[in-house]
Amino acid sequence: MRHGKKDNHLSRTHSHREAMLQNMASSLIMHKRIETTVAKAKELRKFVEPILTRAKDDNNQNRKVVFQTLANKETIKELFGAVADKIANRPGGYTRIIKLGNRQGDNAETCLIELVDFNELLLGAAAEKATATTRTRRSRRSGGSKTEGIEVAPATAEALPADAEVAAATEVTPTAADETPAADDQQTETKDQSEGGKE
Repeated sequence: MRHGKKDNHLSRTHSHREAMLQNMASSLIMHKRIETTVAKAKELRKFVEPILTRAKDDNNQNRKVVFQTLANKETIKELFGAVADKIANRPGGYTRIIKLGNRQGDNAETCLIELVDFNELLLGAAAEKATATTRTRRSRRSGGSKTEGIEVAPATAEALPADAEVAAATEVTPTAADETPAADDQQTETKDQSEGGKE
């Protein structure tokens, strides 16, 4: 029984599986992205991420350990050079799997596995999203208005035409103090009428 055994042997012997993962890891480091099946990509991710973590600390011991795993001088040079510089500040999660659909011949689920820091399109989009800040108007908790979440641009004096500026400056709005005397006059009139009816 294989209870709790998470490794996918990929229907290969140990030596064949290790050689395949070694070649795929070298190709991923050299080309930054490769297309393969989802099962192989998930196993490759577990194989290559510890290697990338070791590459961030460039010393003789780490180079020996990585060379035992990959056994390719050009790959080691690329890994400890360009790749290590790019992933220096990332605390893990160096690879991304993007599913592509099923292959026509055997209907295998294919995907693209790539190094996260080398996808310029997604990095550019993330940078734009980070720099774009939006201001939203929030309403009180008691009565949520329908304008919540709508971006409101403040009106400036330059944006208004000259006639609108004059109209805005001369417009008089009634205040609460202006309205209270009228209300007092109405109350006195009703008192006078009621007193007049009593006489």
